[in-house]
Amino acid sequence: MAKNRREITGIGPDSGASPAPADGGARTAVRTETLGEEDAGQRVDKVLARLLPGVPRTHIFRLLRRGEVRLNGKRVSGEARVTNGDVLRVPPVRLEAPPPRLDSPKATTQLAGRLTAAIIHEDERLLVVNKPAGVAVHGGSGVSAGVIEALRAARPEETLELVHRLDRDTSGCLLIARKRSTLRSLHAMLRDDVEGAGEGDSAFDKRYLVLVRGKWELGKKRIEAPLRTDIRVGGERTVKVAPDGKEAVSEFRVVQFFGHLATLLEVRLLTGRTHQIRVHAAWAGHPVAGDEKYGDEAYNRQMQRFGLKRLFLHAHSISFQDPDRKVLVSVSAPLPPELHAVIDQLGSAGQLRPDGEAKPGVAAARLVRPPRPPAAATRKPRSVAGRSAPSGRGSRSPRKASRRGPRT
Repeated sequence: MAKNRREITGIGPDSGASPAPADGGARTAVRTETLGEEDAGQRVDKVLARLLPGVPRTHIFRLLRRGEVRLNGKRVSGEARVTNGDVLRVPPVRLEAPPPRLDSPKATTQLAGRLTAAIIHEDERLLVVNKPAGVAVHGGSGVSAGVIEALRAARPEETLELVHRLDRDTSGCLLIARKRSTLRSLHAMLRDDVEGAGEGDSAFDKRYLVLVRGKWELGKKRIEAPLRTDIRVGGERTVKVAPDGKEAVSEFRVVQFFGHLATLLEVRLLTGRTHQIRVHAAWAGHPVAGDEKYGDEAYNRQMQRFGLKRLFLHAHSISFQDPDRKVLVSVSAPLPPELHAVIDQLGSAGQLRPDGEAKPGVAAARLVRPPRPPAAATRKPRSVAGRSAPSGRGSRSPRKASRRGPRT
């Protein structure tokens, strides 16, 4: 009886069992995988997701926490990275029946066609997609298919992986690797950017166009405000500026003023934290137009009168030095028509002021109104002639200037 209980609950890393769902299903066998060069540098949880297709990520994380996954015979965390020749123990799992799809195969096919038409750069190693707003980069949390799932369906013979992510409501340049070796190289460059964010230029030059509330008076400004990305409010992730947060660096530059109503900015990211631009802009007192999470509700309603129906944030360019081919890869995507139309509307209404304009943010209060310099030290009073006042000793009256010129 105890033995049967052990098999059902999967107690212990070597039990050879995983929790059985109530609806049953087929159980895979335990196996070991020798990882090759293509997997080197990837995280263990990413490798497991590839080796266990269809298994939810929550279940993969559960296997890792229980110690059922072993790398070279030792327990391992999901964040650990593998190397060429590592031996990975893949525990048995019960394949659950797939959840009911929220969209039809026809809808997925339509999304794949839409994304294929949005490819703006393609070579033997990379795809760059001009991602539409409203499309998630991957499935999950009620989204059955995103960019990567749709492209894999359109190109089943290829190995496609996301190099980085964009928020669902953000449009613009999205990198897709066609080879795992390319993914590994680009991820190493992104990690170097994060680790050396405050030391110099980044290997990736990622630039965004963003419309913010009010007149930006900070000029060209580099904002270094650490972000906490692990805060949950009502079960939803919320990012906040906090001293104990992760390093986050953004550079803002004015592109166009629309009076006191709005400012179009170009933002260069030196790190890639979740919601980084939106949180830094709000912290500076200039929330992003159309941002329902960190923005100004009254201002968003005002911008709807100018035709804005989405978050005004667009990844308009990305460039980097390819580490393997030693060539510059540079791709840009123009503003989508719906955002360009908003700019046209604002051009004739730039003198308006934002509705419900709030006080300047933390950064604005600090940078727009710099502290006054300390008062100058009191100087010794000077005489009318510009000399120090007499100190009590005898002094001669000033001599009249000679009418003759200077001696030669």
